[in-house]
Amino acid sequence: MARAALTDVLTAAQQAGSGLGAFNVIQVEHAEAIVAGAEAAGRPTVLQVSENAVRYHGALAPVGRAMLEIADAADVPVVVHLDHATDVALVEQALALGFTSVMFDGSTLPVEENLATTRGVAERAHDQGASVEAEIGEIGGKDGVHAPGVRTRPEDAARFVAETGIDAVAVAVGSSHAMTTRTAQLDLDLIAAIREAVAVPLVLHGSSGVPDDHLREAVRAGMTKINISTHLNGTFTRAVREALAADPALVDPRKYLGAARTATAHEVERLVRLLAG
Repeated sequence: MARAALTDVLTAAQQAGSGLGAFNVIQVEHAEAIVAGAEAAGRPTVLQVSENAVRYHGALAPVGRAMLEIADAADVPVVVHLDHATDVALVEQALALGFTSVMFDGSTLPVEENLATTRGVAERAHDQGASVEAEIGEIGGKDGVHAPGVRTRPEDAARFVAETGIDAVAVAVGSSHAMTTRTAQLDLDLIAAIREAVAVPLVLHGSSGVPDDHLREAVRAGMTKINISTHLNGTFTRAVREALAADPALVDPRKYLGAARTATAHEVERLVRLLAG
């Protein structure tokens, strides 16, 4: 099945009242695990790589091309998405590679500059048939930039969407990036209010810190794209530690990375089913 457009799978999920799991890739094993989990659940998913992960690899192309190949071979629709890009040049690289979706994060820019830059990104992406996600408000804990406790006002989100032409909007409703405990409490009333004010699907960042039952409630309140990264990294890393602890003489990376890939695939399957409702 060919790689999918974000707007297609997001619209379908929004109309069905279900959530779309979006999972971050750091290395090839992550991408393989995410797609395997989505296939086991029989649901679409989003493979996304962040600007930070691109910096880790030194370039987008190697990991990006691997993601595209894995998506094209999948049995379910898979969106290939650039996550949290602050560099417009990186967005253009992703579009040139064939990514079907990009997120431009101009949330640290002055409002008018964010609007203008995001609008330009949306125009270029749409010309190439790609979808655009962008951010209004701030999500706590992102590199010390986003202040915890910040909330998106529905009227601000509505203006942002109207003036930029984006296809999905990330809003601040109580989650925080890089949480290793699942204790975040979302403002469900605010989610519902933003959903009423905004025509495009809503995106929840920092979902790793949100408990299962609260994720379901967030989807019912109006969230559609649910980004999960740190939680999966925890699953992956625990499996590596267990494999190495079980065999101190182990030196073949395929043994411990394979175990981590399998564990991550199972957790993706569980989360995809959970979000489907």
